[in-house]
Amino acid sequence: MIVHNGYENLEGIKNAVVTIGTFDGIHLGHQEIISRIIELAKSVNGETALVTFWPHPRYVLGKNKEDLKLLTTFDEKAEILEQLGLDHIVRVNFTKAFSQWTSEQFIQRIIISALHTKRLVIGYDHRFGKDREGGFEHLKQHSDRYGFQVEEISKQTIDDVGISSTKIRNAIEEGKVELAHDFLGRFYEINGEVVSGDKIGKTLGFATANIQIEEAYKLVPANGAYAVIAKIKGKEHKAMLNIGFRPTVDGKSKKIEANIFDFNEDIYGEKIKISFIRRLRDELKFDSKEELSNQLKKDKEKALQILNQ
Repeated sequence: MIVHNGYENLEGIKNAVVTIGTFDGIHLGHQEIISRIIELAKSVNGETALVTFWPHPRYVLGKNKEDLKLLTTFDEKAEILEQLGLDHIVRVNFTKAFSQWTSEQFIQRIIISALHTKRLVIGYDHRFGKDREGGFEHLKQHSDRYGFQVEEISKQTIDDVGISSTKIRNAIEEGKVELAHDFLGRFYEINGEVVSGDKIGKTLGFATANIQIEEAYKLVPANGAYAVIAKIKGKEHKAMLNIGFRPTVDGKSKKIEANIFDFNEDIYGEKIKISFIRRLRDELKFDSKEELSNQLKKDKEKALQILNQ
């Protein structure tokens, strides 16, 4: 898969079959659209392309934009799309000036002139252009003039899937990572770097990898303990993870810490990917470190039962 930073110098996309959208999370509804453009591309001996926008339009235009957390960073989104079989991502820099483009400008400059689109597939009720003026009916009405065929993924198909990025965000914010899995068709993930911590876990008999997430906009699940899979240096390891302020040890800042089972390597500075399998419990304050240590033993036992299923 090729990621194109901008649309200005595109070349070599053969018989382009295109879709448009932010596609945060690449949930099952998005996957329906990707599957359809791959199917169409095979029928015309073409290549697939997603025109997406970065940063997310709400970060440029929205109110309370600091409250919006995304399900996928751009790199995570690209990795998932590549796994699904997409050929090209066209990343359009979303600015206030770009938001003023009419739907006609968007179609002429990007869909026609840059991509030479043969087929365009959009999700039900997808809108684009200034004031969201552009949509399927306009595209259908002018498809002969534009020189490409247009198709809309039906309301029934989207409703049958019954998914939105907002629903998934709500589930993750409540710690319902199993529900998020059902919507996404995969486990919810975070990526970060292992950094030095305060070594408190080691004194409790549960050494932890302290994880730092670089992107402040990435949605982190609700505070609490989770059964997870940790991927380091290409290998997967069973683990449990805590998100929160560690009230038993008077923690002052929010931490993400993973206890990786049967693991004793120095991984400071390494990249780590965490897949959330199931939530174990809320974050709790215990009367002593001994009580906390006993709870961690129970958490590990429960996590292993889940991860060994």
